[in-house]
Amino acid sequence: MSIITTTHLNFRGEARAALEFYQSVFGGELSAFTYEDAHSVGDPSEAQQIMWGQVIADNGFHVMAYDVPSSRSFERGDGSFFVSVRGESADEVAALWAKLSDGATVVQELGPAGWSPLYGMLSDRFGIVWVVDVAVEYDAG
Repeated sequence: MSIITTTHLNFRGEARAALEFYQSVFGGELSAFTYEDAHSVGDPSEAQQIMWGQVIADNGFHVMAYDVPSSRSFERGDGSFFVSVRGESADEVAALWAKLSDGATVVQELGPAGWSPLYGMLSDRFGIVWVVDVAVEYDAG
């Protein structure tokens, strides 16, 4: 038996834009199912919002997202989670960083860290905090 853990992001009316942005960064296929598609419209102004959506890319990237309906409480919180993306090379990580940083607030500039030759943290234009680094084997010695 195997399982897959996938980051599931919640938004208030921005899920489609976020998924489209992440697809532009990581590639892959975007799937989106609206409240109208599900015949589950509580508020007519939310009919085209995302009830279930995801981006899956051949490179292993997978993220899910939906728009929390106005009938439910929603507050993003401060620092409640990070999305971590680990690449195999500095070039790969730097390319992802360049795309993710469009409209973002940089928390930690992309550069060397004690555990990785390249690491950075930013809050993207949707308020999602991303940490990116080059995955290397950790030497606990």
